[in-house]
Amino acid sequence: MAESNFIDYVKIFCRSGKGGAGSTHLHRDKLTRKGGPDGGDGGRGGHIHLKGNKQLWTLLHLKYRKHIFAGHGGNGGSSLKTGADGKDVVIEVPLGTVARDAETKEILFEITKHGEQEILRPGGRGGLGNDHFKSSTHQTPRYAQPGEPGEEGWNILELKILADVGLVGFPNAGKSTLLSVVSAAKPKIADYPFTTLVPNLGIVEYRDHRSFVMADIPGIIEGASEGKGLGTRFLRHIERNSILLFLVPADSDNIRVEYTILLKELEKHNPELLDKQRILAISKADMLDDELKDEIREDLPEVPWQFLSSVSGEGITSLKDRIWKALNE
Repeated sequence: MAESNFIDYVKIFCRSGKGGAGSTHLHRDKLTRKGGPDGGDGGRGGHIHLKGNKQLWTLLHLKYRKHIFAGHGGNGGSSLKTGADGKDVVIEVPLGTVARDAETKEILFEITKHGEQEILRPGGRGGLGNDHFKSSTHQTPRYAQPGEPGEEGWNILELKILADVGLVGFPNAGKSTLLSVVSAAKPKIADYPFTTLVPNLGIVEYRDHRSFVMADIPGIIEGASEGKGLGTRFLRHIERNSILLFLVPADSDNIRVEYTILLKELEKHNPELLDKQRILAISKADMLDDELKDEIREDLPEVPWQFLSSVSGEGITSLKDRIWKALNE
């Protein structure tokens, strides 16, 4: 996926349809000069829906569609005819999309399943025709209800990627390289920080034709939770992952310290992230001999860990086994 095509945040103005007015018609035909009320109800205004689509991975299709209007309901007619409902608008979004009110920032709902559909802005109800207001003492009411107005306002849609495993690490830790080795994903890889500017997803094949989804999140730096580097822009994607796979390169000055910094940044962003299962992978292990590995083992944090090399393939199978076991515990 091209970086310019990955959009995970949009602000759109939505206006649902207003309801149609009820009719004040009184029955007339060639045999009846002064009949009773027979005004029909107005139609409902069109809703604006969000619908989950597993084929979508980005909100790009909404980037330039800033104003979305639903149809208005039709007015009621004679002979108790109900006005037509306004045309609904269905906006398809990727799974993991969160809808918010732009003014209050309140979360309205989340779309997490294919085909799941929620109303973002409900249409106004149609007004009742005069037939509803007749009584024994008032047999020919000449009034009806107007339709209710629709809702309008700005909404924020933000995408939180749904993945089983989220890769967490500093820039240049080898996250993109690992993803390209274990899946068919082709993320941009280069020998400089912040090569990855958008999350990348890859489907990792496991034994017996099973698979799981891995997400490569842009690198975190110390102070990311305060806005440094790429800031918190992509930290929200980690909230959806079942397992956090921390990648720290073998040539790091201090693996334990790097792991602790990453953990603290996640905690500052959202303390609930610490409740997720964690695995530590020491990448670029092809640079190490057995003696260096023994030294590193003595100072590793108390978390399941694995040496691995995306170049030589060392530890890749063991890592998949460890991840699969954790996902199914």
